[in-house]
Amino acid sequence: MEIRDVIFSIVMVVSSFVLTYEWLGRFKSSPANALIILSAMVMVGALAAMILSLDMRLRKMDSMLDAKERSLRISVQSVESNLDGRINEVLTRVDDVADSIDRTRYR
Repeated sequence: MEIRDVIFSIVMVVSSFVLTYEWLGRFKSSPANALIILSAMVMVGALAAMILSLDMRLRKMDSMLDAKERSLRISVQSVESNLDGRINEVLTRVDDVADSIDRTRYR
């Protein structure tokens, strides 16, 4: 979690306070206004926390996918080199057999 994310969360909460306070100020003042303002601040704070939590989960999943991709790439390279060695052995054997067949045919 970066400092920028925390600052944006604080800005969200403060802006919800100002918006709610100004919007309710257009009507007559009543003691319930403080509760409404507090509720709006808590709601926006919870929304900011949820967004930050989602961001952290996505970053964790991204790092896990990168690790799995690296391990898969290493496994594929290992299989490729193993398969390449076996193909070379088979080709060498086939060339030897073809040479021996050519030698016996020409004798």
